[in-house]
Amino acid sequence: MTARNAAAARINELRQAIDRANRQYYIEDAPELADAEYDRLFRELQALERDHPDLLTPDSPTQRIGSEPATALTKHAHLRPMLSLANAFSAEELTAWEERNARLNPDVRGAGYTTEIKIDGAAVCLTYARGRLTVGATRGNGTIGEDVTANLRTIPDVPLVLEGSDHPPLMEIRGEVYFPIAAFRKLNRRREADGDPPFANPRNAAAGSLRQLDPATTRSRRLRMFAFHVEVIDGEPPARTHHEMLAVLSRWGFPVEAHHRRFPDLAAVQAAIPEFEHQLATLPFEADGVVVKVDRRDLQEDLGVVGGREPRWAIARKFAPEVAVTRLNEIRINVGRTGALNPYAVLEPVEVGGVTVSSATLHNEDLIAQKDIREGDWVEIVRAGEVIPQVIGPLRERRTGAERPFTPPAACPACGEPVVRPPDEVMRYCVNAACPGRIFEAIVHYAGRDAMDIRGLGSERVRQLLDAGRIRDVSDLYRLTPEDLITLDRFADQSATQLVAAIADSMTRPLALLLFGLGIRHVGKNVAQLLARRFGTLATLRAADQEAIGEVPGIGPTIAAAVVEFFATPANAELVDRLIAAGIAPEEPNVAPRGDALAGQAYVLTGTLPTLSRADAAALIEGAGGRVTGSVSKKTDAVVAGADAGSKLDRARDLGVEIIDEAELLRRVGREA
Repeated sequence: MTARNAAAARINELRQAIDRANRQYYIEDAPELADAEYDRLFRELQALERDHPDLLTPDSPTQRIGSEPATALTKHAHLRPMLSLANAFSAEELTAWEERNARLNPDVRGAGYTTEIKIDGAAVCLTYARGRLTVGATRGNGTIGEDVTANLRTIPDVPLVLEGSDHPPLMEIRGEVYFPIAAFRKLNRRREADGDPPFANPRNAAAGSLRQLDPATTRSRRLRMFAFHVEVIDGEPPARTHHEMLAVLSRWGFPVEAHHRRFPDLAAVQAAIPEFEHQLATLPFEADGVVVKVDRRDLQEDLGVVGGREPRWAIARKFAPEVAVTRLNEIRINVGRTGALNPYAVLEPVEVGGVTVSSATLHNEDLIAQKDIREGDWVEIVRAGEVIPQVIGPLRERRTGAERPFTPPAACPACGEPVVRPPDEVMRYCVNAACPGRIFEAIVHYAGRDAMDIRGLGSERVRQLLDAGRIRDVSDLYRLTPEDLITLDRFADQSATQLVAAIADSMTRPLALLLFGLGIRHVGKNVAQLLARRFGTLATLRAADQEAIGEVPGIGPTIAAAVVEFFATPANAELVDRLIAAGIAPEEPNVAPRGDALAGQAYVLTGTLPTLSRADAAALIEGAGGRVTGSVSKKTDAVVAGADAGSKLDRARDLGVEIIDEAELLRRVGREA
């Protein structure tokens, strides 16, 4: 056996073992492989695929990590329309639904129904050709959605290759991507710590996570999915009933909603409705009802569709959310780490869904104005289906005339500095980096592991230093001495010396970590790395204008404007000057060398290159004076094409644009292939 054949055999063995472990962990909730052993197998597979790139396939479990960030989401036409469900809010409406169907086909009565909990998430469509995932898309308008294949690949519940051999040659799997409640709460705690407004509910968070341009962001949010329907495009469905099809989906490797049940008739479904309604509150995901489906697939086909929008054979039995009424005493503002002014309602305490609520999110000033919410209003509060309590709206009929309309602040309530509301945004921002309303979270963020990584400087230490007046902002950290600390509680000689040493050690961090640590609006870890690679030093970036920053691939005009605004704001400029005076002078070790071999030229990247990632290829082009664009036009100088190149390659051929490979790109920028 040749070395390549041996590697191929081992790769196949590893993929099967890892896929089996993923299924046991994520779907069956019964892991058999220890974490350390899983990590060892995964690293071995990564190494073999790195040594044998020709053996790397899109369905490898290593590809769930995600691809390079996209510049935009492309449209995808579903092979069959994705329909929406009609709703029934009472037993009478559910009975009327069956009676309408029975007039079309009397066999409906007594033929049986299958029920599934109605997950409150984001509907997706997964296309499988010969058992392999080819496209994953959002529902969109039901006919055309957005291609989010790279993001869906990061969800462990989505099989890249189906198990078994009885799947039709071409089919679409319909499913619901959802945010587990525990993961959703964890994400919101992190967003609030970062000064970002929390997501209103898991449904919106799941939909937004699916539409991220960077699959790494989607992967970090740990979404899950249930499959619930099969549309066979080519071939025959291997099941006669919906209940049997759910079992088939499970056999193929999909998770299905665990509480699905089959009932002999509608009377049995009606009797179980109170049980379902009680069950919703115990689930680890948000749900707002139960879906009732005619079980026999031949009856489904016979009943058909209403107006091209809704299947006659399925309906959602919805449950009303629990609503409470209380008085909204005051609208206050919380200033986040990035300076975002987040309005929230201070309420007279009221119990909603078994929890006493005294505050609720108001999201933003536009929503307050749209709902005409005023201080002193009697308002309706809801929690069912919403982890964070929300104000539905005011009870206008109970107004006395003493209620006070909300006026958005013109100055920051914490520091008095003017606030700004950027065009096309719903939030106002305090631009003062030294604002006391945001300084605590700002210092905690700056010292965090993903930023300057100052060991020993957690939130409790930061609060202690602020309260004692030892620091006012992050620049003061670098002036601390052991003598400044040992007089404080819980500090001894050793701990004081260690913290000062850890602060000094952070001075060697690269530019990307400093940029992320400064808390510039819209600048996350990925954007910070792009800026650092392009500009190399803090001084160069500070001197760059909006046009130069906006030319960096992956940096749009909104981000570029935010970066320029940050350094132009006097308080921020003074803070940066103090950091420099304290000895902070970071450079970026991975900065791309600059040249002029491709000066003024526009390049487009498509497909998978043999050795370069898309980010590496873009850095080479930029380093040679060129720029990378997201679409092919007559102004494109060349398209760099790799394996599995898509429509951009066809577009280049149609326009007569030059097409080159990786080797030619390396030659042009002065590097040998």
